[in-house]
Amino acid sequence: MKRTWVSLFLLGFAGQIAWAVENQFFNIFMFDKIIPNPLYVSLMVALSAIVATLTSIVMGAFGDRIGRRRPFLLYGYIVWGVSITVVPMAEWARPALLAAWILIALDCLMTFFGSTAFDANYNAYLAEATDRSNRGRGQALLTLGTMLAILIVYGASGVVVSRYGYFVFFCAVGALVLVLGLAGGILIEEKAGPPQARAGLWESIRGTFTRESITRNRDFFMVLLAMGLWGMAFEVFFPFLLIYLNHFLEIPIDRSSLLIFVSILVGGIMAAYPSGWLADRYGRKSVSVASVFIISVSLYLFSQSREVVWLAVFGALWIGAQTAFTTATGAWSKDLYPSDKRGQFSGYMTMFTVAFTMVPGPLIGGLIAHTWGVRRVIEGREAVIPTGAIFGASAILVLLTLIPLYAVTERKPNAGEA
Repeated sequence: MKRTWVSLFLLGFAGQIAWAVENQFFNIFMFDKIIPNPLYVSLMVALSAIVATLTSIVMGAFGDRIGRRRPFLLYGYIVWGVSITVVPMAEWARPALLAAWILIALDCLMTFFGSTAFDANYNAYLAEATDRSNRGRGQALLTLGTMLAILIVYGASGVVVSRYGYFVFFCAVGALVLVLGLAGGILIEEKAGPPQARAGLWESIRGTFTRESITRNRDFFMVLLAMGLWGMAFEVFFPFLLIYLNHFLEIPIDRSSLLIFVSILVGGIMAAYPSGWLADRYGRKSVSVASVFIISVSLYLFSQSREVVWLAVFGALWIGAQTAFTTATGAWSKDLYPSDKRGQFSGYMTMFTVAFTMVPGPLIGGLIAHTWGVRRVIEGREAVIPTGAIFGASAILVLLTLIPLYAVTERKPNAGEA
């Protein structure tokens, strides 16, 4: 089992390094080097989210039929790492509008490989390698990898980007994803394999959306709805976080990266394993509901803060609550996967946590930033700087998460139930 835990951690860590860079630094790369307008960031995030959703559902169902995860993970991470290194080449294109669309296309290509490897098959692998007695702790390993990934990306990014530029930064990240993914893939010890779906690929996908299937899996979809509503609120501000710190509060990128580094170190790393233990010990629902209230309050307080110390304090608070929420709901959703469709249902999790969040969330945030933002000139170009309104809106929207959470009754596992 130790080998499996190490494999889960390395693959989760590598995947989250890639997503941390894609979710934040592709955005600020677009803003700083190509077009300084939040609406283009929103468009890129939304289109890549659609690609992620379609890819994860189809490739997850394909993985179910094959009955193996290792090939998708081992080779998928290699190509994923390589795809990250070509992203900064978009800057070479002219005019700026063409460069923006090339960057969006490269982001979508990178997302295809990442969703195949991580969203569909890693999540299914995690569900298959654990059971209800330890799945919270397994999910905590992924959450820990997520926090460490963000910690490293933010801790090193400011220095690397400032000294060596985005090209070196993206190449280094791509190489790291490739090496860690290769190591994690080699360590995978698959069981005999998940039960293969008997129906054809498209029949299996269509069959999930029958009335009978939706009723049978009601709790699963309600948990996903809660995750989606939380993610939508999160994506209202997250794509613009560094832009807000760097350009509105005028905190240099190396110091703003350090601020997030400290917040993650205190709020994310320290909360990761305890969140998994609490979810296993006291239940997924209790941890999720408490986390939502803490997230809402801390985001509002973050929006009102101007001093670095208080930004770090309230940043650590919402990151810690976010860690607890994602750990609890992530384990909860995997408890409810059908045993013969774990890859495909990982794809549905992506649909709710990516498409349903990263399409409306950034668009809402972009419109708020564009409407209530500050107009400035950056390097001779007119720019729109987002204000604290994006955090206030997120603090209100995240409370919608409570509606589906209260509608689900958490079932106690039967003896030996996976």
